[in-house]
Formats: sequence, structure tokens, C-alpha cells
Amino acid sequence: MVVIRLARGGAKKRPFYNIVVADRRNRRDGRFIERVGFYDPMASGAAEKLRVAMDRVGYWTGVGAQVSPAVSRLVDQAKTAA
Repeated sequence: MVVIRLARGGAKKRPFYNIVVADRRNRRDGRFIERVGFYDPMASGAAEKLRVAMDRVGYWTGVGAQVSPAVSRLVDQAKTAA
């Protein structure tokens, strides 16, 4: 099964998350199919906090990918901001 989920990056105590499309069997931060956005919870000032390629998320959900609860919340945030 293909899922759209967060993959953690960044440094210790300074998280940065990529929103990726991956096979469910792969590790959280392991191999992925496509990167469709990012989420930076520590962003401040003029730095961009969230970017989601809505067309790609729509494509992947259309072909059967499942969206994780955290990514679903972030996608809803991106829709209301746009």
C-alpha cells in the first residue's frame, strides 16, 4: 500500500518534516517515491512554514494512496491558507 506521510529531517531539537509518498513497508525516513511538500514547525518570521503540492496529493489519493492523520491535518491547513 502507498501512503502519504511525514519523514523527519533536521537536527536534534530542530525538527523539519518532508511530506512524502512512500510504500508503507519502508522505514519512516527511508526510501520514498515522491516528495510532495514540507512542514517546518520551528519556522519564524518570514520563513515558509508549510508547502504542499496539492495537485500531486490529489493525484496520489486518486490512484489509491492513503493519507496519514498528520498529513491530512496539514493538507487541510494548506487548503484554508490558499
